[in-house]
Amino acid sequence: MTKLTENSAPSHVKPFYRTWQIGEFLSIFRKPMEESLRSVLPITGLVILLCFTVAAVPNNAMMSFITGGIMLIVGMGLFTLGSEMSMVPLGEAVGKEITKSKKVPIIVAVSFLIGVIITVAEPDLQVLADQVPSIPNQVIIWLVALGVGIFLVIALLRILLGIPLAHLLVVFYAMVFALAFFVSPDFWAVAFDSGGVTTGPMTVPFIMALGVGVSAVRNDKHAANDSFGLVALCSVGPIITVLVLGLLYPTEGNAYVPAAMPDAADTVEMWNGNVSALPHYAHETFMALAPIAAFFMIFQLLTRRLQRKEIFSMSIGMVYTFLGLVLFLTGVNVGFMPVGSFLGRCLALMEQNWVIIPIAMVIGYFIVSAEPAVHVLNRQVEEITSGAIPASAMKRALSIGVAVSLALAMIRVLTGISIMWFLIPGYLFSIALSYRVPKIFTSIAFDSGGVASGPMTATFLLPFATGACAAIGGNVVTDAFGVVAMVAMTPLVTIQLLGLVFQRKMSKAAPVAVQESTTVEEIIELM
Repeated sequence: MTKLTENSAPSHVKPFYRTWQIGEFLSIFRKPMEESLRSVLPITGLVILLCFTVAAVPNNAMMSFITGGIMLIVGMGLFTLGSEMSMVPLGEAVGKEITKSKKVPIIVAVSFLIGVIITVAEPDLQVLADQVPSIPNQVIIWLVALGVGIFLVIALLRILLGIPLAHLLVVFYAMVFALAFFVSPDFWAVAFDSGGVTTGPMTVPFIMALGVGVSAVRNDKHAANDSFGLVALCSVGPIITVLVLGLLYPTEGNAYVPAAMPDAADTVEMWNGNVSALPHYAHETFMALAPIAAFFMIFQLLTRRLQRKEIFSMSIGMVYTFLGLVLFLTGVNVGFMPVGSFLGRCLALMEQNWVIIPIAMVIGYFIVSAEPAVHVLNRQVEEITSGAIPASAMKRALSIGVAVSLALAMIRVLTGISIMWFLIPGYLFSIALSYRVPKIFTSIAFDSGGVASGPMTATFLLPFATGACAAIGGNVVTDAFGVVAMVAMTPLVTIQLLGLVFQRKMSKAAPVAVQESTTVEEIIELM
């Protein structure tokens, strides 16, 4: 990551202080908008196709869905741009500042605080919290944030102490599954979903920047490897905290209420419905971003690290983040989620309701292939292996894997099979692989678990599953929730399998076999 200055910023994150002209703004906004379009348009096209073939959606609902899709596209674009202009440089600055002193208490305190306040503003977490029945939104949001804060500290201490990631994963996932058997099954799927939605566009820039900064404290050859894996451990924290909530929180009365279909008489009423929802989500967004803004100001007052132009550019980025998050949440809750739930109900009530399985697979294939973060991950692996594993192979493996995971998720919806029958074998296999492949692939695999479960998973696939489950009279909390968890588990297997293929390929090509402890530099040298 590069420091955001006038000379080094990426082309789509140019400092806005240079001009207020509309042409300059459109130039800045172009790339995040293209990424947002690639994420939303495939699912929008599939929904429209299904509405004209197997599930008739009322005209007013379809118009609301299209309007919500437009708001979602613009909101995601603004949010991505704002996050890159404000969150990335702030994360880098904080990471460099707290590691400059090399004082562990400062690293622990600041990292915990950052983990909490950044997670509270994560849009995917807010979408998930809105859908969980009976448990207040703020309870889930702050518990998840607490889990991320604690495990971010553990992840950074792991880097400083050089503890192998695989060892910690064994310990903490053993703790997770042991704890789960003392908790009501109503909390299982929600807990694992919470771990999947925390690693989004708000949290990952901070976490990765902190990892790079802290790993710089060490000078050994394994430091670069250990800078990965922070996201992996931060995903475990929310699972544990929500399971602990399950030990204390009553489970009675967890009745799920499906999202209501828009009931506007005409387009004017539909538009007014969207506009009237804006103040509510603006207030939610303000409350989520206020701690970050306060931290930003306090950090600058104490360190004086940022220049005036950087402060102005980051402030504009915070405004973009606010506007984007408001549009995102409004579009999701008013137009996207209700149609996703309705579509799931229609397919589940068909005589051949098994058709929901291949449809979910197609949706999953296109959703993961369209996620901007997946493209970043694919390029990263291609660069690390110097092209031995091309981005196209990564994309294909992830797309097929997520399609399979969604097929399994729909089987759960139709049959009521416990999610543990899928998660326990999946994680056992993933952890077993971690002792057979180079460490760098294990770290990337577990980091990427949250990458595949992007915004579209929480905003469309989860309502799709809950709507289908409610239609056939299933238990929504135990049978439908867990879609995010299933999608997040897939990369753990697919990327490590690719690492195993790479290891064998390089062992044949090089005189020295690629071992589990091989570093990034050693991998490149073997090329």
